[in-house]
Amino acid sequence: MAVASHRLLGFAFANADLLLEIAADGQIAFAIGASEALSGSRETALVGRGWRDFIDTRDCAMVQALIDGLTDGKRGGPLVVSLAGTGGVERAAAMSVFRLPGNDGAISCTFSRAAPGASHGLHDKAGLEAVTAALFETSKATGLELEMAFIEMGGLTSLRKVLGPEAAKDIELRLAGALRAQSHGGGAAADLGGDRYALVRHQGESGEALAQRLLHLLAIDPAHGVDAMAKTLSLKGDASPAQLLRAIRYSLDNFIKDGLDAAAPASLNEAVSRSVRRTLVEVGALGQAVADRAFRLVYQPVVDLKKSCAVHHHEVLVRFGDNASPFPMIRMAEELDLIEPLDLAVVERTIAKLVEDPALKLAANISGRTITSPAFVEAVLTLLAANPKANGRLLFELTESAAIEDLALADRHLQALRAQGILICLDDFGAGAASLAYLQQLSLDIVKIDGRYIRELQHGGRESTFIRHLVTMCGELGVRTLAEMVETPQAEEAVRRAGVDYAQGWLYGAPMDTPSMTASLANANPNARPAARRVGSVDSWG
Repeated sequence: MAVASHRLLGFAFANADLLLEIAADGQIAFAIGASEALSGSRETALVGRGWRDFIDTRDCAMVQALIDGLTDGKRGGPLVVSLAGTGGVERAAAMSVFRLPGNDGAISCTFSRAAPGASHGLHDKAGLEAVTAALFETSKATGLELEMAFIEMGGLTSLRKVLGPEAAKDIELRLAGALRAQSHGGGAAADLGGDRYALVRHQGESGEALAQRLLHLLAIDPAHGVDAMAKTLSLKGDASPAQLLRAIRYSLDNFIKDGLDAAAPASLNEAVSRSVRRTLVEVGALGQAVADRAFRLVYQPVVDLKKSCAVHHHEVLVRFGDNASPFPMIRMAEELDLIEPLDLAVVERTIAKLVEDPALKLAANISGRTITSPAFVEAVLTLLAANPKANGRLLFELTESAAIEDLALADRHLQALRAQGILICLDDFGAGAASLAYLQQLSLDIVKIDGRYIRELQHGGRESTFIRHLVTMCGELGVRTLAEMVETPQAEEAVRRAGVDYAQGWLYGAPMDTPSMTASLANANPNARPAARRVGSVDSWG
């Protein structure tokens, strides 16, 4: 009677299609419900089999971690698991487990029909972001309270090197299973590389408790020195789901790059939370700055080496607040989908400056993400139509800070802009892996050679060979070349010998609030060199 009452109590805790009771030895001791519909086997055929025969082998490590993490009177799950023995038809169920006190260690397991999970392992960063986006939609409809856990497993890489391949693989499987078992539905955990992991789960337990559970489930000898740290971050907030997702993506990037600060464990949770809150504040501030045009533009001259270093045009550089590098703000704008409105705002101001001063030619930076936007191209063409005095004096520098995913679409947009007299310059050629593909597939007028090559050019070597061949190739394609970071007369002489068309750098002048049609020409007048000259730095978006 006692066993029957325990089983009924086990059934009572779940609204399920199937109940299994797993004995302490791992055998299925009892089965009742829609077993045939779920697995193709009758209840009587399940009794006496090991539970691993009932679960798809790809999910066994996760289920084992779920069982091993149980304490009496506590429920585990639900996790979406694939079932074994279904005759080639993939069937899945949401599985929950419960261990009743005084039931000889037996575990009650309930199964309810579910759609098959999208993954049987750990996601990468992009996969976790996609899962998190879907869970946000669920949480809005159901009131589900979620949090993200950032997890760092110290010493794991060293242990892998010590262990043999089989033992290392076993640890990987157990860790993946343990992480999935702690995540929402078993499908919201990711391996971020460098022994860093993240998962989305229900709010509640502390990060420290999660870390200790993971170590317990891994069952690694303490002598190996493996440790775990986990800090949780609530995914609730006043921001929109889109804003919160962008903030999470930004925080994941920072976690992958810098990890958790082990020197101050007591403050880590607040530090991570503060990071996301700060990001959300910065998103709002940046968005407002763009909307209010609360930035200023500075102008750095670009000279024509084949016309006695006469100023050919000025690059337009954006500044927020002081003169610090704008790169962090630009990176955040790209990551949080604010770069297109920022680019358009800069172009708008640039065109206004061209109308104001008919002697100027100006080059505005445009992100690789922005150039694929039809709305941006249409807006630029509308601005030019409304300001015909700017025609023929506007250039766009296409930056590689964000990769262009659709080169064919980008080229169609570039051709439409070039048809209206806008010259296109590819910025930082040689800094990114996509440079040659861009040169091959995009309609370009100018290629700006990355400054790291220019710094070494005067010393000869492979940089000199690279630039000479690049200049020759561009000449054959009808594309002119521009050298950035020309900071000394020796560097200028070197780029002249290489046949480069234009030059830019502190040798000719620092970024100025007011563009001047006369370069400082420090090579002719050493006293004209800017006092604040920064050797070896790029005064651009990066």
